[in-house]
Amino acid sequence: MSQQTARRGGAVWALVITSVAGFMAALDNLVVTTALPSIREDLGGALDDLEWTVSAYTLTFAVFLMFGAALGDRFGRRRLFIIGTAVFTAASAAAAMAPGIDSLIAARAVQGVGAAIMMPLTLTLLTAAVPAAKRGMAYGIWGAVNGLAVASGPLIGGSLTEHISWQWIFWLNVPLGIALLPLARLRLAESRGSDARLDVLGTVLASSGLFGIVYGLVRSPVDGWTSPLVLTGLFAGTALLTGFVFHSIRAKHPMLPMRLFRSRAFAGINAASLLMFLGMFGSIFLLSQYMQGVLGYSPTEAGLRMLPWTGMPMLVAPIAGILSDRIGGRPVVAAGLFLQAAGLAWMASVVTADASYGAQLPGLIISGVGMALYFAPAANLVMSSVRAHEQGIASGANNALREVGGALGIAVMASIFAAQGGYESGQAFVDGLRPALVTGAAVVAVAGIAALLIPGRKSAARLAAPEDAVAAPVRETASR
Repeated sequence: MSQQTARRGGAVWALVITSVAGFMAALDNLVVTTALPSIREDLGGALDDLEWTVSAYTLTFAVFLMFGAALGDRFGRRRLFIIGTAVFTAASAAAAMAPGIDSLIAARAVQGVGAAIMMPLTLTLLTAAVPAAKRGMAYGIWGAVNGLAVASGPLIGGSLTEHISWQWIFWLNVPLGIALLPLARLRLAESRGSDARLDVLGTVLASSGLFGIVYGLVRSPVDGWTSPLVLTGLFAGTALLTGFVFHSIRAKHPMLPMRLFRSRAFAGINAASLLMFLGMFGSIFLLSQYMQGVLGYSPTEAGLRMLPWTGMPMLVAPIAGILSDRIGGRPVVAAGLFLQAAGLAWMASVVTADASYGAQLPGLIISGVGMALYFAPAANLVMSSVRAHEQGIASGANNALREVGGALGIAVMASIFAAQGGYESGQAFVDGLRPALVTGAAVVAVAGIAALLIPGRKSAARLAAPEDAVAAPVRETASR
């Protein structure tokens, strides 16, 4: 590698650039939550419209993640990272200027496309720039910054909404994105994966299938489970996803090779990730509204009171990354998921129409520590579960399943909420919130069980050795 390439691909610059990009993408998952009541008041919309302001982002983010990773492998990871960042930044400005709820949802969907191109490449670019012995710590810092986005999302959203306007939750991305573009061009080394053809059919099948299922779940509280539109979305979505699996088994160059799931490590961490985000996102979506609509907190006060949960990752994630280097990621991830489940169960047991913050605080802290223990070791487990030239696919798949979990979590738990309660009164909201939180706790507990199925460090190393011996190297090229 030339001196110029080494300078541009330095580990510190790679960590800074990819962490800031990850911060932007993660922030937009949760920054909207505390602004939902204000968006509803300003632009109108029912429960399903509020769901779509969140799900339009998470859904397009999810369904295009693997395609974005494949584009990076084929055409250059740095190049596609820059393109994704530009799309995300422009869509953020469009969301800030949205005149109505429909245009806001459309801008959020385009934001998700940009994030889907940008986000999976952060881990592959970081992995290529950091020596293997230091990746646990690097992933820990990367996870801490993502944790900071999770922590500050509700708080930033609440503060900007209360003191300026909700539009500024989107304007915030614009200067960050503009600053990243020249830095990425000058300081990241270009790299590519395999030259396999892009799997357009697989992308269409996966995207259409996921959209159908989430659409059916989001519309079910409004139209009813027996509505033709809801049934069509659910059944057609399931059929298309089934077709995606069969296509991926038979295709020569599939977007997501099904053979990867033969690995217990890859299958286990991805199952755990999907279920964890399903339980977590659905819970935050409802709890942020509970704190404002039922307990009467302002948006800023609601964001501050959620910090013991959402803020814990930025404190504990670096420690979790170091622990995963020493004892392996499986016990750290599993412990984190079981703690997260316990925290949600605590919240379900104490929520009332006039619950004190002191009663909620233990559940928030326990959930926060659990989330923190999950983030960094999960990234390490994903990247170490596949061969070097498949890390782009692995990163895209894991991020996609996490976002699918988030979109499904909001849809499923909002459906449970609508079936058991509503916005009519504080008690009606609690009647819907409690069973939704119980469901979230159960789902995250199952995620913990899935994490226990991941092989231990020695077993994983023994299983990976034959494949590592034939792993294709990642091709790096100097920037011209």
